[in-house]
Amino acid sequence: MQVTENLKVKEKVYIEKLENGLTVMIIPKKGIQKKYMIWGTNYGSNESSFVVPGENEVTTVPNGVAHFLEHKLFEQENGTNSLDVLTALGVEANAYTTNDHTAYLFECTDNFYEAMDELMDYVQHPYFTDENVEKEKGIIGQEIMMYDDYPEWRVYLNTMQAMYHNNPVKIDIVGTIETISKIDKEILYKCYNTFYNPSNMTMVLCGDFEPEKMIEEVKKRLIDTKASGEIKRQYPEEPEEIVQEKIEQKLEVSQPLYTIGIKDSSSKCDVKKHIAIEILLNLIIGRSSNLYKELYNEGIIYSQPSLEYEFTNIYAHVLIIGQSNEPEKVYQKFKREVNRLKSEGINDEDAKRMKKMIYGGYVKEYNDVSDIARMFLADHFKGINSFDYLEEMKGITVEYLEQILKDVFKEEKMVISIVKN
Repeated sequence: MQVTENLKVKEKVYIEKLENGLTVMIIPKKGIQKKYMIWGTNYGSNESSFVVPGENEVTTVPNGVAHFLEHKLFEQENGTNSLDVLTALGVEANAYTTNDHTAYLFECTDNFYEAMDELMDYVQHPYFTDENVEKEKGIIGQEIMMYDDYPEWRVYLNTMQAMYHNNPVKIDIVGTIETISKIDKEILYKCYNTFYNPSNMTMVLCGDFEPEKMIEEVKKRLIDTKASGEIKRQYPEEPEEIVQEKIEQKLEVSQPLYTIGIKDSSSKCDVKKHIAIEILLNLIIGRSSNLYKELYNEGIIYSQPSLEYEFTNIYAHVLIIGQSNEPEKVYQKFKREVNRLKSEGINDEDAKRMKKMIYGGYVKEYNDVSDIARMFLADHFKGINSFDYLEEMKGITVEYLEQILKDVFKEEKMVISIVKN
């Protein structure tokens, strides 16, 4: 078992790769009553074309299969729904699908091992029939129609459409009514058998656990499956340039929503760069920035926008998400402030202050078992150890920030998506 310790937050992560290829990560939290388990597969909505290990031909499936699979795994052959079973145990259980992974999880104080029995049982025993697949199409169809009218989702998805020509990140995770209509049990079993192999999966457990004992508990509940070979994932070529600078949609909203996106050509999961972009976003339009104060005082915005950098090994982009009666003004002033920082340079004291604030946010994430476990799972699928964020912070210099500002915050890569009445 590999042990990595971070003295800054006084935390250790124990990592063991089992014979079947499953990676198990345990973060012990002595004296904490809450326990959290999350089991994920490195399979999300991005994967619709792939070569199954042992085959030569490319398999292409409809968009939305990963999310469809997530829904279907709860349904058991004996007629029960595992989500109901877990809820009856008094645990908070859920599942989610992203662009690059799918995860099944629960949090509890009591009945941990009973919940672990149920979660590990349903994830390893899919049950798909023609009837239950057809029934699910109706349920997911309702979800798709609901999201079509959900302004916060539309403004985000439209940003992806404006930035990306071919990259699958522009496709709705749930698919469309048309694409899910083509899903059948054979497609679900093929994708399950390909991507739910233990060698493509990672489990993270956080709580008051003895790592060696917990590894044995995991092994006891695993069915006998051999590790598979490499899954060759196929992605379309993506041009560097954006599709269009501005995209608008009319929906019922009390105040216009906007998302400013910046397409980043990098396809490398880089912790240092991620930290630098967080610092830069806060310097440009964070709560203590001159731009935020200006926009607030002029009544253009009333709260700090959400500032994000999303990235996997096939895409990366910056997002500024907020509400404003004059989103175009926010966009123009944002571009102006980026250009000012490029020409005048970054103030060293401002950079140090922002580094401290962001570092404090990273440290705070270690207070909660759910934050820790989800963070370690998502980072692991990107090839990152979450502790790296604490270690790389000291290497962020003003010179490095200015280089990232120049490389990433390019006006020709910026888009704005607006949803208004």
